[in-house]
This record gives sequence, C-alpha cells and structure tokens, in this order.
Amino acid sequence: MTVNVLAGWQEFLILSGPFNGFKVKKSNFMLKFYKEQNFSGKILTGLFIVFFSLSNLISQAHAARIKDITDIKGVRTNQLVGYGLVVGLDGTGDGKKSKFTIQSMSGMLEKMGVSVSAKDIAVKNVAAVMLTAVLPPFAGIGTKQDVLVSSIGDAENLQGGTLLLTPLKGVDGKVYAVAQGPVNTGGFSAGGSGGSIQKNFPTVGRVINGAMIERELNFDFNGKKILTLSLHKPDFTTISRLANVINNQFFGQPASALDSGTVKVRVPEKYIGNLTSLVALIERLDVVPDISAKVIINERTGTVVMGENVRISTIAIAHGNLSIMIKNSSEVSQPNPFAQGETMVTSDKEILVTEESNQLVLVEPGVNIGDVVKALNALGVSPRDLIAIFQAIKAAGALQAGFEVI
Repeated sequence: MTVNVLAGWQEFLILSGPFNGFKVKKSNFMLKFYKEQNFSGKILTGLFIVFFSLSNLISQAHAARIKDITDIKGVRTNQLVGYGLVVGLDGTGDGKKSKFTIQSMSGMLEKMGVSVSAKDIAVKNVAAVMLTAVLPPFAGIGTKQDVLVSSIGDAENLQGGTLLLTPLKGVDGKVYAVAQGPVNTGGFSAGGSGGSIQKNFPTVGRVINGAMIERELNFDFNGKKILTLSLHKPDFTTISRLANVINNQFFGQPASALDSGTVKVRVPEKYIGNLTSLVALIERLDVVPDISAKVIINERTGTVVMGENVRISTIAIAHGNLSIMIKNSSEVSQPNPFAQGETMVTSDKEILVTEESNQLVLVEPGVNIGDVVKALNALGVSPRDLIAIFQAIKAAGALQAGFEVI
C-alpha cells in the first residue's frame, strides 16, 4: 500500500514490525529536514498514528449504529384496526352471500336518515373491508398515516373504490384515528368468458395518508431518569460492547448491561429534562455486533446461507446421487386376420436406476468462511445436495455452528 505525502517524494520501504511491506513516499526536502532536526522519534509517532487510524477504520467498517440494532423501551408503535365499507366499485363488490355487507349498508343508511330493509338491498358496488394502521410513537393530533384495506367478503376487485369514514380503534377499544379516502390497489383484474388476467392482489389496497390521528398517547418521555435499550437480537458479547461504548462517551459509567438483550442507562444531570439530545447522541455511536455461527437452510427453495463464523472440522465426504426413473408405455395388441381374438391395449413398464460413484473427498478445517466455501465447492454438488451434506456433517458433530431449517 502506498501513501502519498507530497508530490515527487522518494520511496522507501519499512521492513520491520507491523509495517512490513508498507511503502511510504517522502520528499527529499522533508527527509533532509528530518535528518537535520533528528526527528526520527516523531516519524515513528506519526507512523503509529497512521497505523492506529487504519485499524480504527477497519473496525468501523463492520460496525453498526446503536440506532439500527436497538429499540428504546417505551418508544413503540401501536396497532389500530377498524371495519368499514368501500363504495363506488364497478360491479366487483360483495354479492348476496356476504350478508354482513348488506347489514352494514342498512345500518349506515339508517344513521343517515334513510330507512331501508336489508332484504331490499341488492348491489354489487360495495365491499366490506378490514382496516389496519399503525399509530407511531409521539404522534400528535392531526398527523396522517397510511391505511391498509383488505376485503373480507367475496369482492373481486377494490380498484376505483372509495373508503367511507371509518373509526380505527386500539386494543383498549378507544378510537385513536379515523380513515377515509380513495383506495389504491396497485393491481387489476379483468376477464370474460374466454379467460381472465390478474396482476397482484386487487382485493387488497392502501389509502395513502387516509388516517388522521384524533387521540394522543400520554407518555412523559423527557421526565424519564432511566433509559432502557433493547437489542433486536440478544447477545451477551454485543450488549457488553454496547455498554462499554456508551460508558466511554460519558463520565460516571452511566450504562450497565442487565442481561443479553437489555442495557440500562442512567440519564446524566445535564440531560434531565432534555432526553431527546441524549438519545440523539447515543444513537450515533457505533458498535460492532457479534454474530453467532449459524447455517440457515430452506429446503423448499434450495437456499443455503452460512454466517461468517461457521467452521467445519476435518472430515471425509462421499456424496453420490441416486435417481430412479419409471417409464410407462402403452402398446396395442391386435389379433391376426380372421382370428377370433380381441384387440387389447397392453402396458409396458421400464425402470431405470442410476447411481453416481463419487470418490471420498477430504475436507480440511476452514479458518474463515472463504475456506469453508472452497472446501464445499470442491465436492461439486448442487445447493440441494449441499443441504443433505450439511445435515450429515451436523449429525457427525463436525459442524461448529448452529443449524436451523426454515
């Protein structure tokens, strides 16, 4: 690696210590100046600073922000749900079998001063739907959110429909938002007697900014004196590193790990009543997460995913495919002329068995993921065969990693 300090500098090579093979270019002027002033100690100090900076950059390359791997206890979203009607459909709404849709229409019209019996309603431009939305943390009155609309009847398409005013409730039964607006499906469905065509799912749509928050959640965030961070994936090593990073940033060691997934942070005196600034500072800090060695297998799709720390002990593997093919063929057996026989259809079955004869392959232990991949690629097997091999390696106790089938 070459570091250019000034243009036209002279190359020299450091052949000892951790800088072996590290090329540095220095100008004749600078070298003469160092020799005259005897700055050899400063040169070594400068090189040490460069080496330390490069090491720091390498470690940061694998780091993640605390903001991206943790959640703050108490700062969470809440789910909202509602039941409503989508009107204005082009004959693709619920039919007579969806009696709840007819009852809902009758009740809605009655509230508007129109008395109509449910037996007299026979329309196909209305669909009953369920609404789901998310109430963000600290959402104020008047904040708008998207709403997901899903048909619960036998409607064929929600395209072009309009959602009528619908209350959205939380798990406590209170109304926190109301939703209304045009439904965007992002797909279509069309057809006739000769066939049909459909793109995506036209019975599910979204009302963009269709929900308006009408009730706020009472939460005194700035009054908290203890801040609790929860890891997305609990790990003792990662949580210890996280606590150390926070303690290095503040005086008094305010952070302590409670378990593999929780860190408690004492709010410093200067941040009491101004917790937002403290959270913004903590979220920007970098932590290197520790990843456990694991192999993930999806046999349905033939997918194999290995973590960085997967290791395999020395083993010998022989893998051969066994394929069995059964072929049926039909033949017509016809009697000779003037014979008193009958024409018959006979079935002929042919069975072919093929087995590969592969040699035993020695797989050396790998010190990193690249070595493991090279060793497995040397077997020359497909991903689906690799699944069977991994299962056998795990059963033999040679796989130094977790094994999960999804």
